[in-house]
Amino acid sequence: MENWTSLEIPVRIGVFAGVFLLMAALETAFPRKIRVQTRPPRWFASFGMLILANLTNRFIIPATAISVALFAQKQGIGLFNALDWPVWLEITAAIILLDLAIWAQHLIMHHVPVLWAVHRVHHADQDLDAASGIRFHPLEQSLSLAFKMLIVVMLGTDPLAVFLFEVILNASAMFNHASIRLPLWVDKWLRTVIVTPDFHRVHHSVHMAETNSNYGFCLSIWDRLFRTYTAQPRDGHDAMRIGLDRRPAGNTASLWWCLIAPFRKSDQPPNL
Repeated sequence: MENWTSLEIPVRIGVFAGVFLLMAALETAFPRKIRVQTRPPRWFASFGMLILANLTNRFIIPATAISVALFAQKQGIGLFNALDWPVWLEITAAIILLDLAIWAQHLIMHHVPVLWAVHRVHHADQDLDAASGIRFHPLEQSLSLAFKMLIVVMLGTDPLAVFLFEVILNASAMFNHASIRLPLWVDKWLRTVIVTPDFHRVHHSVHMAETNSNYGFCLSIWDRLFRTYTAQPRDGHDAMRIGLDRRPAGNTASLWWCLIAPFRKSDQPPNL
């Protein structure tokens, strides 16, 4: 298994690059909304935070979710290590439960003030595209990694399930943030199972009632099950404003703004 995990980084990078380039191309060919800000500075901020988070995590949390899963497996720790389930069933159940855990984490980030101060960097983006799927403050990415590791240990998740979930989560985040105009019948069919771009876009509305809904990243069932689902934005997708009702002053497309925003008060109306 240790030899197998050596494939984690190249496979994840390959899938990430492929999905990102595909979404960027589809956004260009079938855009959902007119952009408020240009791509280059926004993408620089998003990728800058991703790089800083990866560098920071090497020092703060010198491990990965897969290495933690390997440790739990060797020590026989966690729920699935106490069960004698077929591998396919264990992996399927683990991926579903990990998706639920990420949904719950997202909900908590919105309702605990100190966590919302960090998470609002993601929501301050005034446009949505594939790069928005990686626009998370380094502090949030570290907290998310620590939370994910805790859940992996508690579940005793198979390392392969963790690997598959990480790939699915990253691809889903770029897909559901993408500014792609899907045919309504395709969106309606897809959202019965997974989170679509129109499904998730509601979550980025400036209206807080809509911001505090549609928390899912991959499976759409959790928002329906826990009654946090909003089918459509009240202003319609074409007219809706993306961003925050209040945010710290400054250029939200700037990497520096993104890094210091959690430590500043929200005093500027949206889209100014």
